[in-house]
Amino acid sequence: MITQNENSLKGKHLLTLADWSTEDIQQILNYAIQLKKEKQPKQLLAGKTLGMIFEKSSTRTRVSFEVGMLQLGGHALHLSSRDIQMGRGESIADTAKVLSRYLDGIMIRTFQHEIVEQLAEHAEIPVINGLTDDYHPCQVLADLMTILEYKNTFSGQKLAYVGDGNNMAHSLMIGSAKVGLNCTIITPKNYEPKKEIVLKAKEIAQKTGAEIVVTHELKEGIRDADAVYTDVWASMGWEDEANERVSAFQEYQVNEEMLELVHPDYIFMHCLPAHRGEEVTAEVIDGPNSVVFDEAENRLHVQKALMASVM
Repeated sequence: MITQNENSLKGKHLLTLADWSTEDIQQILNYAIQLKKEKQPKQLLAGKTLGMIFEKSSTRTRVSFEVGMLQLGGHALHLSSRDIQMGRGESIADTAKVLSRYLDGIMIRTFQHEIVEQLAEHAEIPVINGLTDDYHPCQVLADLMTILEYKNTFSGQKLAYVGDGNNMAHSLMIGSAKVGLNCTIITPKNYEPKKEIVLKAKEIAQKTGAEIVVTHELKEGIRDADAVYTDVWASMGWEDEANERVSAFQEYQVNEEMLELVHPDYIFMHCLPAHRGEEVTAEVIDGPNSVVFDEAENRLHVQKALMASVM
């Protein structure tokens, strides 16, 4: 178990993995693997309370944080936009200052990334980004943990992400760059990740030796991949573009024909929820190489390690 003297993350916000060092990320991954092996929950956060602000609904984020707090001996409060005054015009700064007097940590799942940044700027307690339109760091910590479990290393491994250049693509690039994992993002034209985030990931990768590639070329992009990742074509907030996106993405479906180009021992990953028959076929997501439910379970272990470290 990590001791207080060994923990360098106490009081730290998690807004994006770009703000954390490689050592910080490795500490969380090692701690999560340790907690998973131990199985018996320890009262590491007894008497502590986490406020969970949800402006976007969720299955895995809510359940993993809430169960994680329970297993660590603490308590989690679910706060929808209808439950707090921030949804009725109270400033983010005032909300942060008030919640800091009541809570020991805040997890927020929202739209604009600036909301999380403002909350963290004015909070006196750790703020964890549960998802924004630009980043999903908690999911990627679980993804990295899953790759480590199945491949035992990041060095020399290739992660190929196929689909929309969304918050998942952004955080996968940043997280991969931090740990030295090669990452290729494969998107249709006009659906690329944000240029400034690609540049940030490539800058980080120069320090770790990772290769970050963004391409429209599906066959070359996915060739020799060790892990293949996809996400829904129309993320939350983009549902009105669903029909347009089906047309743009149909050649980027992850299927058995595509996977003939990857390594035979590849793992298939998806952050869930999945739309079988759209971004991935049922044969792949329910097949022997799929690790999506291990990946989903690891949200719990990573979140416990994260909360125990920062709170």
